[in-house]
Amino acid sequence: MTSSSVIFFYIAHVLLIIVISLPHNQSYVNPTHGFTKLPFNTSYYQIQKPYDLAVDQRYRFTHGVHKLWVYSTDNPLSADSPTKPRTEISITGYNYSYAAWQFEGHAYVPKGTSGVCIMQVYGANPPHASTLMLRVYNDVLTYYQAANIVVDIYDRWFRVNVIHEIEANKLQVYINRVLKFEAPGRGGQLHHFKFGVYSQNNDTHYMESRWKNIKIFKKTC
Repeated sequence: MTSSSVIFFYIAHVLLIIVISLPHNQSYVNPTHGFTKLPFNTSYYQIQKPYDLAVDQRYRFTHGVHKLWVYSTDNPLSADSPTKPRTEISITGYNYSYAAWQFEGHAYVPKGTSGVCIMQVYGANPPHASTLMLRVYNDVLTYYQAANIVVDIYDRWFRVNVIHEIEANKLQVYINRVLKFEAPGRGGQLHHFKFGVYSQNNDTHYMESRWKNIKIFKKTC
């Protein structure tokens, strides 16, 4: 084999490795195309946390990052609530009942956090309370416990876009600009977005998520 043949074989081998390594079936899009960005500041949300604790004992906002944490032994958000512990930002300033709405944010979940909801679309027909939950179980982002959406999420930032089309009764979840999951709605008269940490089944003692670059969009169909 000549030297030129060896070089050609080596280059072809390297290119083959690169092609094999590239992610397949990845279609990068801009999920916010056609949507209108809405104002978003502290006047549009409230922080839900264990009722017997001050906000700063479970929430911190530093350098543009919302850090929210909770313990499995914490109390619920009110003394008479039957729900599990949570520290969530509830975007009640944008309650909606029609059109298409979108949540965008960059999330970070530290290793060790499991059995927790980090984002939800609140509101549904009974017996459900939510239309969508993004949960974390052992390094996997899931839709409730019904389907895996993304694996290997610990200790890295990832972009989350959730679109809720009321009239079409459809939800879409984009991770890093790639459509990863679709689900039907669950009805309900009024909805809003929430993010943070909300303890679920098989929860760890300590649960934390961090969020930045939160945006809300709307599209009138």
